[in-house]
Amino acid sequence: MSHVLLNLWDYVGVFLIILTVVVFVHELGHFLVARWCGVKVEIFSIGMGPELWGWNAKSGTRWRISWLPIGGYVKMFGDSDPASTPDMHRDYTPAEQAVAFHYKTVGQRAAVIVAGPLSNFIFGIVAMAMLLIVYGEARIAPVVGQVQPASAAADVGLAVGDRIIEANGHAIDSFQDLQKVVQMSVGEPIALVVVRQDIAAGTGQQRLTLLAHPQVSEITDLFGNVHKTPLLGILADPAASTLLRFNPATALVESVKQTGDMIGVTLTGIGQMILGQRDSSEIGGPLRIAKGAGAAAKIGFKGVAYYIILLSINLGLFNLFPIPLLDGGHLMFCGIEALRGRPLGPRAQEYGFRVGLFLVFALMLFSTRNDLLDLRVWDFIKRVIS
Repeated sequence: MSHVLLNLWDYVGVFLIILTVVVFVHELGHFLVARWCGVKVEIFSIGMGPELWGWNAKSGTRWRISWLPIGGYVKMFGDSDPASTPDMHRDYTPAEQAVAFHYKTVGQRAAVIVAGPLSNFIFGIVAMAMLLIVYGEARIAPVVGQVQPASAAADVGLAVGDRIIEANGHAIDSFQDLQKVVQMSVGEPIALVVVRQDIAAGTGQQRLTLLAHPQVSEITDLFGNVHKTPLLGILADPAASTLLRFNPATALVESVKQTGDMIGVTLTGIGQMILGQRDSSEIGGPLRIAKGAGAAAKIGFKGVAYYIILLSINLGLFNLFPIPLLDGGHLMFCGIEALRGRPLGPRAQEYGFRVGLFLVFALMLFSTRNDLLDLRVWDFIKRVIS
């Protein structure tokens, strides 16, 4: 019984805590900039649905925790719903217009909108910098420690002791750099520049150019998710590992760099899915996030902290997609208004939000279907029925 309760905490409790932190950071960004711009915020909700518990602030904002602990929102004066659809079915007095979100300038509204995703990025960068200061980072040199039989590396002639210094034109300073290039290759050939010790020449070195064809295999990542990933079939030399230490300045620079790398890898992966080069089964939803939270909890504090950072950055990026209903869709409407000199008509905005709702709902269904397949739920149902 205690084992079941512990697993329930790992996969549900930790998931809800992680999600609450990430959503709170996002909505707090909207809230703070809205108040700075003079917008009245009526509701700050963590969770969706009916209110479970809450209190009223002196500013008039109702801070509340809602029954459904997934997501959250900030409802500003002038919104007809949590999705920030403008309420144009009433007349506003001059005093009300002064604090209504939709009567603010385009620049002010854009600042409030972008503040949510920007808060997720800032939080992720600062939190990652703190992890680097406290724990440092293991940096593994791109030296081959082992070549697996019948692998792409074996086929192309890579040998133990080879140092890979370039892959597809990218300079390789660590084994982690090589992994990124290989994972984003979607099985396409990779041109490797290798430095090999020339035994015959004693201390001399050979510089070789090899064309490797990674083999796509299923692997389980740090958080328990299964991916079809291109692999060279080599292991790093553990003796070539060093622990890098960072001060606050260098940690912040490295954190910004790693955040940029995360965003770049995500956007590249999405582009590859759209072009059919990458399997769309990698798109996951709440169930797979909960599974990852459980795996992170088993790693410990560092695993949970890194998972929060990862989700915060991904939430910020996802919300910037130009889909009505998301922050990116609202920014798109602001951009159109700035170009036209006037906002889109109420009907055009209403249809836009309907399209956005359909797209988000379809994505939720698709990601949940992927989650169920990943968790082998359909296989379990078939076994029960048969």
